[in-house]
Amino acid sequence: MTDASLSQLTSGAYEQALKVIESVEPRIAAATRQELADQRGSLKLIASENYASPAVLLTMGTWFSDKYAEGTVGHRFYAACQNVDTVEALAAEHARELFGAPYAYVQPHSGIDANLVAFWSILANRIETPALKKLGAKNVNELTEADWESLRHEFGNQRLLGMSLDAGGHLTHGFRPNISGKMFHQQQYGTDPETGLLDYDQVAAKAREFKPLVLVAGYSAYPRRVNFAKMREIADEVGAVLMVDMAHFAGLVAGKVFSGDEDPVPHAHITTTTTHKSLRGPRGGMVLAQEEFAADVDRGCPMVLGGPLSHMMAAKAVAFAEARRPEFQTYAQAIADNAQSLAEGFLKRDARLVTGGTDNHIVLLDVSGFGLTGRQAESALLDAGVVTNRNSIPSDPNGAWYTSGVRLGTPALTTRGFGHEEFDRVAELMIEVLSNTQPGTTKAGEPSKASYVLADGVAERVQAGADELLDKNPLYPGLELS
Repeated sequence: MTDASLSQLTSGAYEQALKVIESVEPRIAAATRQELADQRGSLKLIASENYASPAVLLTMGTWFSDKYAEGTVGHRFYAACQNVDTVEALAAEHARELFGAPYAYVQPHSGIDANLVAFWSILANRIETPALKKLGAKNVNELTEADWESLRHEFGNQRLLGMSLDAGGHLTHGFRPNISGKMFHQQQYGTDPETGLLDYDQVAAKAREFKPLVLVAGYSAYPRRVNFAKMREIADEVGAVLMVDMAHFAGLVAGKVFSGDEDPVPHAHITTTTTHKSLRGPRGGMVLAQEEFAADVDRGCPMVLGGPLSHMMAAKAVAFAEARRPEFQTYAQAIADNAQSLAEGFLKRDARLVTGGTDNHIVLLDVSGFGLTGRQAESALLDAGVVTNRNSIPSDPNGAWYTSGVRLGTPALTTRGFGHEEFDRVAELMIEVLSNTQPGTTKAGEPSKASYVLADGVAERVQAGADELLDKNPLYPGLELS
């Protein structure tokens, strides 16, 4: 099938779908059309977002949405799940082949769900199973109330060591307001205060002192690669389970940009991920595991999850199949190359980047040099058609709400076809906005961390510059809606 024929089919599919939606709730159809227009007309630089293919998007909207299928392949608690079995088995097969993993669990609905499955699987494997063997019980239902209370006490007193939020870690890596920070006795490791880089000796020293059950590696706002072989050495030395959250950089792993010691899958006991972001699939989660943990992870439903979303598993299978094509490796390398171009564009214009640059898909811009908070910068950029998100930087004086940084990512615009020259121009446009934004004041006349004043004409000028780039690299080219 030619590209033109495929575009025509895609346009027809979406046009008819929107007409059906319009017949029931026209405001939803209108919002859907507007969302496409908004995404087409803005520079999307949110590191956790991307553009899924029409094939992935269409797969989500099928009658698989109507099916309950608690359980696993061949072992469901509902009848007539044979087609769901096919879908889940295919998604897991593609995932194993794509990442070289012994086992893949594709049911998690999100990255947080995937992390919860991983945490409880580790607790089950390292705490529950040994306890049951010691007590001569097959499962927890055979325990006395006193035995069960003792086991619950053990569950609630385990230790987790993860990367701190301001250093680039994620909420689910032990941040106190998140459930991970409540279910574990947790401590955090940071980065070198001078360079912003991981110091593996410091991580090792912290692990020896704290002796965690779980050592979490991975990040959501750290613009450098991680040596997972070293992290596994640290985990093994203290008897910890190494869990890697690769939600942000899974596409770079799938595309072989990260390999060897930088590929977490061979080194981690358990690896979790989302299936969107740099992987360019549907919103969802997944757990990859070594054989030792496969049986425990397989109990994700009902241990943590509700019924699997069969339509989402189908979309994951399609996305993984796309990622197994040779052209995905070209795309993944372009993500990393473009991040370098974006970083260089900022540095040559005297902007400050956390760690001084990037070697993954993330650029973390310190906006304090412009006299702004991250919230002010995010809002001013949005006025000019540049979509970013504010983010903490190491030792951030403005905390996690206002922040001093703006996190940028290259996966989405790389999907649109942006390259070196376009990303250099993006940096130029962003600098123009930030250089022409001033902090506002509160009603009491005090300096504000939220309000801002963008100089007249800047938003329109930058939006026009962005439009030139966007028009040359259209989103879903050939997809036309009336």
